[in-house]
Amino acid sequence: MNQNATRFLVDADACPVREEILRVAARLGLEVIFVSNGSRHIRPPQQAMVRIVIVTDGADKADDWIAEEARPTDVCLTADIPLAKRCLEKKAFCLNFKGHPWTENNIGSALAGRAVSQHLRELGMGGGPPPMGSADKSRFLNALDAMAHAALRVARAQG
Repeated sequence: MNQNATRFLVDADACPVREEILRVAARLGLEVIFVSNGSRHIRPPQQAMVRIVIVTDGADKADDWIAEEARPTDVCLTADIPLAKRCLEKKAFCLNFKGHPWTENNIGSALAGRAVSQHLRELGMGGGPPPMGSADKSRFLNALDAMAHAALRVARAQG
C-alpha cells in the first residue's frame, strides 16, 4: 500500500463511533485499522479496506502500536489524550470520538485538564463524561469528514 495513503487509525477499545468511521472511510476509499488489546472482542466488519489489529494484553499496547504506525497522512481516532499527543508528535491528524480535534495548540491544556479530572476522581469528586448523544455523533461525522479531506490534501502534496 502507498506509504502516503491516508488511513484511519482507531483506538478501538470503547470506540462508540465505529459505524460512522466506516461510513466516511467507505465514501472516501480509505483504509481503516481498528487496534485493540487482546482482551477485547471486535467483530470484523465486512469491508475490504478494514483491518483489525489485536495487540497483546497490557497497558498501552494498543496505544503503542498506533503511535508507532502514525504518519502525517493518517487520522488517529482516540479518546486517549496521551495517545493523541504521541500521534501529534508524528504530525498525524487527531480527533476524539465526540468530534473535537486534538492539535498542537490544545493538547497541552487537554493533558492538564485530564490530570485535574483524574485527581478529582481519586478524591471521589466528579464523574465520567456524559454519554454520547446524537449531536456528538453528528459533530464527529462532520469533523471526521473535514479532517479526512485535510489529510488527503497532505497525502496528495507528498505525492
